[in-house]
Amino acid sequence: MRELPIRLHPGADLRRSLEEVVRDEFPNGGYVVCGIGSLNNPRLRLAQEKFESVYAGPFELMTLSGTVSRDGVHLHMSIASGSGQVFGGHLVHGNEVRTTVELLLLPLTDWALSRKFDSKTGFLELLPVSLSTLRPDD
Repeated sequence: MRELPIRLHPGADLRRSLEEVVRDEFPNGGYVVCGIGSLNNPRLRLAQEKFESVYAGPFELMTLSGTVSRDGVHLHMSIASGSGQVFGGHLVHGNEVRTTVELLLLPLTDWALSRKFDSKTGFLELLPVSLSTLRPDD
């Protein structure tokens, strides 16, 4: 396993940038171990909400973590306003990097991550598969 530290520059879309890295660098998927930085007008999908919430102004990206695969991402982040008010939820598209975002990504080599629809939850859920248990005929 090799870790992958990256920096996103001003104007980048945080989620789209991660999806590009996964497509180009993570054939088996992996994890976002941590992420910090700053965002302009960040967007979150809060728990059990269908639509995203937008927060006006500059915010600090306090935490970012989750799973990434070519089938999709499941990432949670927390953000803080200039007054220290903290919000958290699911990372959605449209989160513009303000000054920088610094990430540590961990690609998988012995496992492959994908997402499969789960009728119990109504969402695409994580499906980890050990590559050491697969036979060449599978």
